[in-house]
Amino acid sequence: MKAKKKKPYLMLVVFGVVSLLMYVALFTHQDWVTETFTKGGYYAAYPIGAAFLFSFIHGAFASNLLSVIGLEPKKK
Repeated sequence: MKAKKKKPYLMLVVFGVVSLLMYVALFTHQDWVTETFTKGGYYAAYPIGAAFLFSFIHGAFASNLLSVIGLEPKKK
C-alpha cells in the first residue's frame, strides 16, 4: 500500500508570500535598485545575486505549488 504524502501547504504559502514581498519591494524601490545596480565595480555582483535569489524563491514556490495541486514526477 502507498503511504499518502503530506502536501506542503505551509511552504507554498511561505514561499508565495516571500516571493510576492520581494517583487513588491523591487517595484516600489526601482529607482534605488537601478541607481545601485548600475554603479559598476563590485556593485555588478548585486544583479547577479538578486537574480539567483529571485530564481530560488520563485522556483521553490512553483515546486510546492505543483506538489499541492498533485503534479509529481512518475516513479519508475
